[in-house]
Amino acid sequence: MVIRRLLALLVGLSGLAHATTFETRGADSKTWAAILGSVGFTEAHDGSAGIVIAPAERLPEAAALAQWHIVILEGSGAGAAAFGISAKSETIKVRQIEDEHAPKMQIIWESPVDVPRAEIPADFQIFAKEKWTGAPLVAGKRIGHGAVLWLATDPGATGIERFPYLLQALQDLGWSPAAESVNLWAFFDSAYRVRADPEYLAHWWRRAGISVLHAAAWHNMEPDAGRDEYLAKVITACHHNAISVYAWLELPHVSEAFWDAHPEWREKTAAGQDAQLDWRKLMNLENPQCRAAVATLVQKLLARFDWDGVNLAELYFESLEGASNPARFTPMNNDVRAEFQQANGFDPKLLFDAASAYAAASHPEALRKFLDFRAALATRMQQQWLDVVAGTRAQKPYLDTVVTHIDDRFDTGIRDELGADVAKTLPLITARRATLLVEDPAPLWALGPERYAKLAAKYRELTSDRNKLAVDINIVERYQDVYPTKKQTGVELFELLHQAAVSFGQVALYFENSLEKQDLGLVPAAAANAPVTECGPDQLQVDAAATTRVRWSGPVTLDGKIWPLQDAQFVLVPAGKHTLAPAFEKPPLTIGDFNGEIRSVLVSKDRIDVSYQSHTRAIAIPSLAASGIEVDGERYVGEQQEGAVMLPAGQHLVSFLQ
Repeated sequence: MVIRRLLALLVGLSGLAHATTFETRGADSKTWAAILGSVGFTEAHDGSAGIVIAPAERLPEAAALAQWHIVILEGSGAGAAAFGISAKSETIKVRQIEDEHAPKMQIIWESPVDVPRAEIPADFQIFAKEKWTGAPLVAGKRIGHGAVLWLATDPGATGIERFPYLLQALQDLGWSPAAESVNLWAFFDSAYRVRADPEYLAHWWRRAGISVLHAAAWHNMEPDAGRDEYLAKVITACHHNAISVYAWLELPHVSEAFWDAHPEWREKTAAGQDAQLDWRKLMNLENPQCRAAVATLVQKLLARFDWDGVNLAELYFESLEGASNPARFTPMNNDVRAEFQQANGFDPKLLFDAASAYAAASHPEALRKFLDFRAALATRMQQQWLDVVAGTRAQKPYLDTVVTHIDDRFDTGIRDELGADVAKTLPLITARRATLLVEDPAPLWALGPERYAKLAAKYRELTSDRNKLAVDINIVERYQDVYPTKKQTGVELFELLHQAAVSFGQVALYFENSLEKQDLGLVPAAAANAPVTECGPDQLQVDAAATTRVRWSGPVTLDGKIWPLQDAQFVLVPAGKHTLAPAFEKPPLTIGDFNGEIRSVLVSKDRIDVSYQSHTRAIAIPSLAASGIEVDGERYVGEQQEGAVMLPAGQHLVSFLQ
């Protein structure tokens, strides 16, 4: 037992670095459950919590607690005074704050709050202060084996309203998350990263928990030596870091070069203009010659690079203003107009002619016919391009498919505005064993994290397969009046990510370059759906919804058996409820990273057998080169790239021989 206890201390199971539970003593438990729960904390009621939160006047014993706990104090009182924090008679009105984690970020409170100005001892670190007076609002310091974090006021009803970077402050005080996701998806546009080193990026992406990168492929639709070389390096670097790469297509946008070369095939708006809308330049894919030319380009693109999958994104029409804005409303090309007129007896362009007998304003039934035709057309186009992608699998049978589709279940007006009809598209996706990636629509961006639970409930009405449903979180500056920040960052971002991860089988981020640098370290913790608790002085219990990395150092057993999937910092834990404990011997070799879904592992004297499943090629990174690799009992001579082993898609047993 003494030896096991020493091992526990070495792997860091004791102490506060990886605290996983909290308790409140008079503070709002719902608020703190939202904040701390977003990075994996659970509430404890038996006195074992690593974090204790209370109004300062309710916790006079704070100084003693802080020797072995992280103590979070709200406001002034005996608990704060024990650390030398005193409240002055002067009161300040707080509306805008400045945080050292993001000094240039505008942080504005929707409702001002009057707080007493506090005097903070010199040995405290000031994390946040009032913008104009410099009065401290958040401060903390390490004490013994614990720490104290002081707030001038409570964090608000949802935890989002006032102090975005409370969790970063906890990191500064020595806390690290116990569990992190390794299953995030992210969108990547090389136009924003032209000078960035692909190996550096890929290392950072994997550290942030990304397992699939959706790379903007329209930049490479036509061969170009410079752009192609860069994309090839990105894909190779990703594979070296256990990241799969999907070709992200944005049809009917094809490429800048295709737009310039084929003005005769450009999409038209209802105002008769070429459909250059926002950044996309839309082509008329209903024209047979145009469709054939684009299909050839897509097939060559998929053959030219070492893709793992394809994302058919936003394959419907413009715009979010719908028919109310003819200058943005599509499709109104000659082919679509002729097809509709043949079926319905009038040219849909007349819908936008006030003098016409079919004018939309006075004949809504005529507009309804075209909107329904338009939605059916979008579904037909999605089927056509899913078939094009499927046709490439003769050469690359492992190519996975994702369809990114804006939500029209929660926001039902989307169908008429964009022609998007997910209820009609989903059977096509399901038949091809593809994944539906639900795009979080802009009108919902100002709503709270709970929208993802509501979204997921809507999609469960269409399918029971949670693992084939993903959600896309747009990390962008919002056009609505939102507080405290225009872009999702800090606690708000982490609450969004966590609720999305709990509600959907997969979470995607749009896009990797839009994340604020101060958030990067906690993104994988927020995306994890794997509560971790100490179930003994040298044991952790993990309840993971998917493969998760758990912080650990040294040899480890999982459910009593030697476990080889680990690196120097983390253990890869498969889905399910498992117990980690120190091991007394090492496996013959270890697998430092693996991006497939782990089913089971068997360690023998000179080999490791891993049963896995993967929608595309799985990538394994052994810590030492294996003397041989077998797949399903046969010698495997598949591709190996600088230590990364590309394994076949599907369900298989891979054996690594010492």
